[in-house]
Amino acid sequence: MRTSDLFLAIVGVAFLGAGAAHALDAAPRPQPLTPALAPATKYGSARDALRSGMRDYNAGDKLGAVHALEYAAGQGHSLALWKLGRMYADGDGVEHDDLKAFEYFSKLADQHADESPDSPNAPVVSSAFVALGGYFLDGIKGTYVTPNPERAVEMFNYAASYFSDSNAQYNLARLYLEGTGVRKDARHAARWFNLAAEKGHTASQALLGHLLITGQGVPRQRAKGLMWLTLAREATTDATKDQWIVSLYEEAFSAADESDRKLALALLEQYIQSRR
Repeated sequence: MRTSDLFLAIVGVAFLGAGAAHALDAAPRPQPLTPALAPATKYGSARDALRSGMRDYNAGDKLGAVHALEYAAGQGHSLALWKLGRMYADGDGVEHDDLKAFEYFSKLADQHADESPDSPNAPVVSSAFVALGGYFLDGIKGTYVTPNPERAVEMFNYAASYFSDSNAQYNLARLYLEGTGVRKDARHAARWFNLAAEKGHTASQALLGHLLITGQGVPRQRAKGLMWLTLAREATTDATKDQWIVSLYEEAFSAADESDRKLALALLEQYIQSRR
């Protein structure tokens, strides 16, 4: 299977400080967020509203959750902004609306771009940049958010570099491998796949293994490639979604000779031991 064909079958699993601000400044500016629902309850603080919203959400009261979360988001609470972005992106308790999701993620990224990577808020801020990268990559039909692969690269690069986000590293690697929004560079792709693979990112493990076996962008190392593919194969949980990983593993295993298989097993045991 050619790598370019491989990506067509994959369902995809955002520089420091001022760099992120410049990236967002150059992006289409979201319209001011106006709550779709006026909160019927007065909350003592954004934190109180967030707690109420998450309590309602977990109880299945999505409408009540939106009331409270919009209040907290209006006060700039990062988790509330992220949760609303995800709800609108997924159509979870609200009508699916990618533009609203984009605007919530934009506000979160704009206000918290310089959040410390060690901060409790870092995962949601990083996730917002990754989501923005996806929106810039494809655009949002019928809106001011048009496809902008170069901006997508900037969003993924920021989350990958500053926050060490494995999803961002994976997406950035794909863009380098495909030459989308950036000069095609398999070596850079392998580097980013490797960083994400070391964090346990299954799709990155599979694609890094594939690159090592084919020698694309990296010196050919069949045993090490089989090791990564074995790790990815063992982590698969969805037979339909992850079939491409199973196929890559089976192809690599069938093509490997006995010495490569034995060395791959030894490398796998060393890798597992080093993680304990």
